[in-house]
Amino acid sequence: MVQPTNVQSVPTVLGRSLGVAAIDPVPIFRDGLAGLVHRTHGMHWLGQASSQHGAMQLAEQLHPDVALLDSALDPNCHLTRLLCAGDPALVVVLVVRDSNRAPQYLAQAIAAGAHALVPRAIDPKRLSEAIRRAHADRRYLDPTFAALLGRLKRPSAEGRVPLPRMPLSRREYQVLQLIAEGLENSGIAKLLFLSVETVRTHVKSILRKLSARDRTHAVTIAFRSGILVTAPDDAHNVTPLNQAVTAPAPR
Repeated sequence: MVQPTNVQSVPTVLGRSLGVAAIDPVPIFRDGLAGLVHRTHGMHWLGQASSQHGAMQLAEQLHPDVALLDSALDPNCHLTRLLCAGDPALVVVLVVRDSNRAPQYLAQAIAAGAHALVPRAIDPKRLSEAIRRAHADRRYLDPTFAALLGRLKRPSAEGRVPLPRMPLSRREYQVLQLIAEGLENSGIAKLLFLSVETVRTHVKSILRKLSARDRTHAVTIAFRSGILVTAPDDAHNVTPLNQAVTAPAPR
């Protein structure tokens, strides 16, 4: 896949080094994660994204081994589900904020495919270990969450945790995100490397699936139903659309 001009290729890293990326709306937190990965033997930093749309681009363009995802960007676990479905090799580590520590949310995240759950206030050494264990075992649960999940009663006879409905495909989800950010079909086509006609087809499908009258109505329905979510209060800096994904320059 052709990468946007602002996304630069990362040199090949030999051995067992893990490529790690972050999806988080807070610049200082992303920088802190990057610093931790740079200091950790056996890991290398691939890049970062600050939005749901950026997360999809990051997964498609940079192919990280591990993605650290802020739970504030995924309160209904739609993004986790789409990321895991799009790349079965990707390990998603959900970095859980205090506002998302409810047992039901933790169970939904696991059901959606999250490979690891860690608190946002986790100690750096523990986070490094969690990343390694999540990649090696494809499962890691921080001890602080084990007791919370133990209190959760089985929601059905099959013991399955119901997930919020997500009627859209990965590409439709991206297109809807960009519609919500104010882009017209031509701008969406340029950003996603699609033809305008293909974007029109996706828009028609979105309107049909959401039973929406028009684009504005579709966005309204998506926010009301939780398919789209507003940025958290601490997301002070909005990344420009043409810089949704950033990667380190070759050294």
